[in-house]
Amino acid sequence: MEVMTRTIHRKRRRLWKKIVMAGVVSTFISFLALSLLVLYAYQMERPSLTVPETTVVYAANGETIGEFHQGEHRYWIPLDHMGDAIVEATLAIEDRRFYDHYGFDPIRISRAILTNLKSGAKVQGASTITQQYARNLFLTHDKTWTRKWNEALYALRLELHYSKKDILEGYLNTIYYGHGAYGIEAASTLYFDKNAEDLTYGEAALLAGIPKGPSMYSPLLHEDKATERQATVLYSMREAGFISGNDQVRYEAEPLEFSSSQDMAGKRMAPFFQDAVRSWLINEYGLDPNVIDGGGLDIYTTLSPETQHLAEKTIANELNPEKELEVALVAMDPRTGEVKALIGGKNYQENSYNRATQAKREPGSTMKPFLYYAALEHGLRANSMLKSEETTFVYDGGRKEYAPRNFNHRYADDYITMLQALAISDNIFAMKTHFLLGFEDLQQTAAQFGINSPLKAVPSLALGTSAVSVLEITSSYSPFANGGYQVKPRLIDKVVDRDGNILVEEKMERTQQLNPAYTAIMTDMMKGMFEPELSANYGAVTGGSISDALDRPVAGKSGSTLSDSWMIGYTPQLVTGVWAGYDDARELESRDASYSKQIWAQFMNKSLAGELKLPFPVPKNVTEVEINPFNGLLATEECPVSRPTLFYNGTEPTEYCTEHLDHLEDQENDADEQLDEEFRKKEEAKKQKWLNKFFHWFD
Repeated sequence: MEVMTRTIHRKRRRLWKKIVMAGVVSTFISFLALSLLVLYAYQMERPSLTVPETTVVYAANGETIGEFHQGEHRYWIPLDHMGDAIVEATLAIEDRRFYDHYGFDPIRISRAILTNLKSGAKVQGASTITQQYARNLFLTHDKTWTRKWNEALYALRLELHYSKKDILEGYLNTIYYGHGAYGIEAASTLYFDKNAEDLTYGEAALLAGIPKGPSMYSPLLHEDKATERQATVLYSMREAGFISGNDQVRYEAEPLEFSSSQDMAGKRMAPFFQDAVRSWLINEYGLDPNVIDGGGLDIYTTLSPETQHLAEKTIANELNPEKELEVALVAMDPRTGEVKALIGGKNYQENSYNRATQAKREPGSTMKPFLYYAALEHGLRANSMLKSEETTFVYDGGRKEYAPRNFNHRYADDYITMLQALAISDNIFAMKTHFLLGFEDLQQTAAQFGINSPLKAVPSLALGTSAVSVLEITSSYSPFANGGYQVKPRLIDKVVDRDGNILVEEKMERTQQLNPAYTAIMTDMMKGMFEPELSANYGAVTGGSISDALDRPVAGKSGSTLSDSWMIGYTPQLVTGVWAGYDDARELESRDASYSKQIWAQFMNKSLAGELKLPFPVPKNVTEVEINPFNGLLATEECPVSRPTLFYNGTEPTEYCTEHLDHLEDQENDADEQLDEEFRKKEEAKKQKWLNKFFHWFD
């Protein structure tokens, strides 16, 4: 019996030795495997944490006007800008032992296995914050063993290469909170219209509960379920020691005020302007579209929200939305080139084609100011006269003919001044000037003003048959307003990446390309389109219909073709161009031609309200004299119409108008004869009265 007992004990000792040895070996193997796994994970390259971030677009006043993104609205913020509330709420509900494990938590895994076995279903998850972050960065959400293995490997790599602070910051910036919001800053903006660091504990608890089921726990869709989940988070926070029991009760009772926004898309301000900014960055500066859409950039623009709003409102008020007629508008500061408002069509949602920057249309008579500036350079003056009559022009060595027409086929059949020709937009005067200077001269002059589109050196160029964009020709009027400086239009101030590096910075570019004396004289002449007294018997000034609506000194030029209507005008502070027409270039109806002028006039008045009514500057080498605008001579008191007009010093007229003096002498002679006749009649009456009395004595 004793021998048998010893034998049993020996067998037991050998068994325990084997068990211990197996345990030691398995532990060694596990340790070795784990070491090899860690070594393998460590020697792999440092995993990138880069994720697409929303690029934010700002107006000139710092107001957010829109975003560019790749379908994920995300604003990356550092962990210390998130506030304690959301950090504690997230740790409590997602991973309380976050700071005690290295990517995966064996204790939590064991607890989850036991809980799930007891319940017979998966009621508790075991994924750590690091594992979830790895899944969001590198993996799909497929429930396979391969994905689980890769998730653990990536989690280990993250823990080996990054600090806990980096991992927690990355997790809170990438987790999905529903409605297109990725990351806590986007979620805070969406649900509560505030920054993450400003969240209350009640708000933070609600947001921390959403990632488990972004649709199910969205307070915008299921507020009751969202608040139930909030209570669960607050209970977890109390259990984790982040808050007290009293705090839990107080935060559960905290009233929640949700943002009125229902999604992250919102309404973009000035969408045509923002599209132009994006194209500008790609085409002018070579920025990668993926960087623009997902690089988390801050784009600071020149847009004035107030000016943009006024432009949109004016177009909406003036243009019938049922009409197919389209419109484009550009408003910019002629001193700096900053584009303050840009509209590329009447309805962006229906058609995003940008007619302000992408479309090129024939500018019509808005080309004439460049022509007459060139004429001034060649010695012509505001009072230079040419005959307006039906004319057929012969060119190209007599092989070609060109026969332009005036509006309504009406002509002065007499000589008119350049001043009046510009005011009433006489085509014959313009064409004679064009032939006099040479076709290439207008090409070169337009380029000096900033026209970059190819212009054909043909007779019709003077009447605006070479297409340009609204932005281009509006900018080209800036030298008239700013004293001869060609100014590059600017939509962008600067572009900054997420690390604060300046990628693009647009500084004001202006060069003195034009003679300030001649630009001042041209401005003086372009004021004439708003002066009804310059109208002729065969045509009215082109701005007469809107002259009464203007409340300050303005200058400009209208233009029209069969399918295009233009109005470009300016003050010293603002230059605005408006185009109206049909996308299919069909012929305009009679009413259509007036829209551009009406929109321009109303917009200029509204956008400049409250601004100083500045006069246009006049250089010292320019003098002003009073002339008869119909014959260009110095005006006298007898002239029915006189106008103060600018001339380059030494070129002003010296001869006085006399054509009304003979008329005055005739009037004086007629008056004398009338007085003589009246005197004779009075004398006859007196004589007859005396005779009557004399003969009465003999009765």
